[in-house]
Amino acid sequence: MTDAALQLGTKAPDFTLPRDGGGSVTLSDLRAGPVVLFFYPKANTPGCTTEARDFTALLPEFESAGATVLGISKDSVKKQENFVSKQDLGMPILSDAEGEVCETYGVWAEKKMYGKTFMGIQRTTVLIDAEGRIARVWEKVKVAGHAEEVLDAVRAL
Repeated sequence: MTDAALQLGTKAPDFTLPRDGGGSVTLSDLRAGPVVLFFYPKANTPGCTTEARDFTALLPEFESAGATVLGISKDSVKKQENFVSKQDLGMPILSDAEGEVCETYGVWAEKKMYGKTFMGIQRTTVLIDAEGRIARVWEKVKVAGHAEEVLDAVRAL
């Protein structure tokens, strides 16, 4: 990523976003431990569903390592709530409907599919340490085995 905000060791940009079930989440309120932000393109699509379910399955292990896991996409709160309910997800799912956090974190990018070019969320995971600094960034995430790899990185902090 070329975005200076995501350079390893720099402070993670703070944000407040609405979440499924009402209320909001502010990143700086979570500084008691590591935070995993997984940005995904669209709720209830195959890759995004698998990724969110994988993180949910490992949630007890993330929590025992002191980490908070948050999913983020540009879907509306209503779509996020449907996603959480339909897929029985365990972590907060945040709505960045305006795309400001996606832009700040550099995950809103040009993509290509079936010969067409369009803007969308590039599947990315950001690990933030307990001091609020960027510890690791996974770009263009391949879903299979990803949640386990992130958990290993959390444990290594």
